[in-house]
Amino acid sequence: MPNQRRSDTAPRVHEIASDLRLRIDAGEFPPGSKLPSTRMLSEHYDISGQAIARVISQLKADGVVEGRQGAGVFVRTWQPLVYRPQSEFRRKPPTVDIFKNLLASEGRDGGQTIEVTTVVPDEAIRRRLQLDEGELAAVRRRTSYVDNDEPFATDDSYVPLRLVEGSEWMTEGSVERGTNQVLAELGAELVQALDELYVRMPKPAEVERLKLSAGTPIAELITTGHDRDGRPVQVTTCLLPGDRHVVVYERTKPPKDSE
Repeated sequence: MPNQRRSDTAPRVHEIASDLRLRIDAGEFPPGSKLPSTRMLSEHYDISGQAIARVISQLKADGVVEGRQGAGVFVRTWQPLVYRPQSEFRRKPPTVDIFKNLLASEGRDGGQTIEVTTVVPDEAIRRRLQLDEGELAAVRRRTSYVDNDEPFATDDSYVPLRLVEGSEWMTEGSVERGTNQVLAELGAELVQALDELYVRMPKPAEVERLKLSAGTPIAELITTGHDRDGRPVQVTTCLLPGDRHVVVYERTKPPKDSE
């Protein structure tokens, strides 16, 4: 009689998925490599092809592998961009765009699309900017692309419309010297930032905008920038896919007299 395959129960599927993850983490299947075929995995684990399909579905949902139509299943590549929020306040030539400066520091190529519009912001943005009920905000919506034109992040900045109306901040596309410099010229220099970092699963519109694979979490970084008088000037919401970024903060011990 032919050998009977072991049970295809859910615990067995989870067990195989865990084993494949361990093999991937150990480097047996490095990033970008192709997994063995369903038939080979079925024979190796002594389980049905249908069960292996469920294993692969679980690994896709966990963001470990991705399917390529007609080519097979591949281990997802990890090539993160290092995002340093503190770099916003570092001195740089006034003609250097912040995003271009970030790419140059990482030795990467890329670009971005920028749309500018006016909105009645949602309650979360309105509260952070301390706007009146119904007051308009201007928003610059950026989608950044790195290396192979893959969307790498979104970066949407909101400011009170009354502050920037008619200024270069409202220019469609990139402002070469940076919009933070424009704010400074308008008397609203950003000197302090409050960062809030949330890690969550993306919403459908975010999946579409960032072309996310199934199971990819995002980090949402909400930064509220204040001027020298402590007034909120700008709220920027960055969405950073978990498979494309490392967020790095630097901390400095304050002087004793400020403790």
